[in-house]
Amino acid sequence: MGHLDHAALGWLTPALSYAMACTGAALGLRCTVRALAATGRSRRNWLVTAASAIGTGIWTMHFVAMLGFAVTGTDIRYDVPLTLLSLLVAMVVVCAGVFAVGYGRDRGRALFLGGLTTGLGVASMHYLGMAAVRLHGDITYDPVLVGLSVLIAVVAATAALWAALNIKSPVAVTIASLIMGAAVSSMHYTGMFAVSVRVTPSGAVLPGATAMQFIFPLAVGLGSYLFLTSAFVALSPTAGEREASASAQRPVESVAP
Repeated sequence: MGHLDHAALGWLTPALSYAMACTGAALGLRCTVRALAATGRSRRNWLVTAASAIGTGIWTMHFVAMLGFAVTGTDIRYDVPLTLLSLLVAMVVVCAGVFAVGYGRDRGRALFLGGLTTGLGVASMHYLGMAAVRLHGDITYDPVLVGLSVLIAVVAATAALWAALNIKSPVAVTIASLIMGAAVSSMHYTGMFAVSVRVTPSGAVLPGATAMQFIFPLAVGLGSYLFLTSAFVALSPTAGEREASASAQRPVESVAP
């Protein structure tokens, strides 16, 4: 059995991955709040932004954490198409969950279906990302810990969507995003602790790209997207602010004596 190290770079990767998960959650919650206060095309656009933020945050969290993943006795490579597919899965399933909440008439049913869909999708993203790992040996999983990680993903997704429906103030969103970041990180590391690797020493060259060749540049790019989008949302006026601005610009009608 190969010795697994989930923090080969120290606390840098767990801390940075947690920050990415929190940023994505906070941005997604703020965009969903904006969406629920909007109508028509504006609501759709805010929901798409929310889904992309949450999906990007979750995916970036996973693969930033994977930068610290190492196994003694073997190098590690990543299958590029499968890794990109895991990103697409994260985006699509989160989008489905967010739209279910954004347009659902029955909030309870929409929350249940959205949380279940999103949670299963997040878990699928994680294990699809793990399927992209290439090393000299075989990877096996503890089914109990796998099941626990999926349960955590579903609960975390449901809690995130509930927060999007019920939490409005920036302070509450910040607290909720910190909790959501912890939940997503817990799901990731629970899934990683389910992993066992039986190393088969070999001198053959592994297919795929190294983490620094592929995942690190992509994670930096997606992280930059999150921070730039956060700045845009922070500077964008809310529906209430636009209403107040429009009211202030309307001419005051004088009443004839």
